[in-house]
Amino acid sequence: MVKHVVMYKLREDCKDKAEELMGKFLSMRGKIEGLTDVCTGRDFKREGRSYDVALISTLESRTALENYAVHPVHLPILAYAKTIVEKSHSVDFEI
Repeated sequence: MVKHVVMYKLREDCKDKAEELMGKFLSMRGKIEGLTDVCTGRDFKREGRSYDVALISTLESRTALENYAVHPVHLPILAYAKTIVEKSHSVDFEI
């Protein structure tokens, strides 16, 4: 199993888009082979080092992660995120 964790810092003029972005993440459930779980949430501490939204995806394997990255359900969500995100960081690890 693989965990794919991404943190997103939204642009200042797009902070109101967090819920929409999280809804798009959740819409991937059951639509991408090998993607077994999707969890997302919004930061509530709002400290200097905080990011606005987190995505935690669980995938069956490294191959499933590679397929997810180019899947036609994922690509439009990624494209949307790029329009509202200032920066992001990710980590992928096996469990």
